[in-house]
Amino acid sequence: MSKVTIFRTAESVSPKHPDKLCDQISDAILDAHLREDPYARVAVDVAGGHGTIFVTGEVSSSAVKVNIPAIVKRLAGEVELVERISTQSPEIAQGVDTGGAGDQGIMVGYATNETPELLPLEYVLARKLNQFLYKTWPFDGKTQVTTVDGAISVVVASFQHAPQIALKTAIIEWVKQEPLAVTTPDAITIHANPAGDWNIGGFDADAGLTGRKLAVDNYGPRVPLGGGAFSGKDASKVDRSGAYMARKIAVDYLKERNAHEVFVYLAYAIGYPEPVETTVIIDGVQERVVGYDLTPNGIINSLDLRQPTFEARAAYGHY
Repeated sequence: MSKVTIFRTAESVSPKHPDKLCDQISDAILDAHLREDPYARVAVDVAGGHGTIFVTGEVSSSAVKVNIPAIVKRLAGEVELVERISTQSPEIAQGVDTGGAGDQGIMVGYATNETPELLPLEYVLARKLNQFLYKTWPFDGKTQVTTVDGAISVVVASFQHAPQIALKTAIIEWVKQEPLAVTTPDAITIHANPAGDWNIGGFDADAGLTGRKLAVDNYGPRVPLGGGAFSGKDASKVDRSGAYMARKIAVDYLKERNAHEVFVYLAYAIGYPEPVETTVIIDGVQERVVGYDLTPNGIINSLDLRQPTFEARAAYGHY
């Protein structure tokens, strides 16, 4: 039987990408509530572009010092702000108040031993390249890395204000110094600003929306997506807390079983505390997850998710 060649591709976006700006604004608003009220219920979405930021959602909180205009100005500059915030629906609140999940949903956790971060190689490479380029060009940007049997084959990078030649030179420099970059610069194809150099980016060039970079926030396209977006949601929403716990469980099983790859699937019904599914797949063998408190409150307490630390998570993925 002939050997199968494995192609894998993942992308990363910079913190100044319009979608990532919306994620950070949503989570900055969440953090501002949690600083005053660790039990705040927050579900805030942001849409922005071309001089206007729209902030909407549901918040039930005792916080009184949350300054949404200041948060938006810090992250998006001088823009018109349209704000539409209401309290959490009492019909949703009644299920959460008793310890139930804030919504139904499926959460996927993943871990692999192929990188020190226990994340997919192509995903880690795309993110590390993005972070490297952002140090020189702290603007809107994207990277994409394709590997063939674990070796880098193609790199794509588009960064605002980055001259094409300088950008390509920086990519080659990164490849030479990155320990996970198994290849030589002559063996890869590089597309640096393939559509040409560009200087108009961020909200001036495109619209953004909270939760539109789900694959970047999770593990890249190799791993299935389960629940919804993370940003702007407090941890009573299992979209976020359940996904974080699924990742922890995957890492735990990977280490305990000395495995290569672990998938974890958790599923919830709105208003009910216990998950309706708890599955772990260890190198292809399925079991039931045991030994964890998987109620929303149990997860929050285990992972200390009432702390105002979410804005930083929104910049480059959550794991």
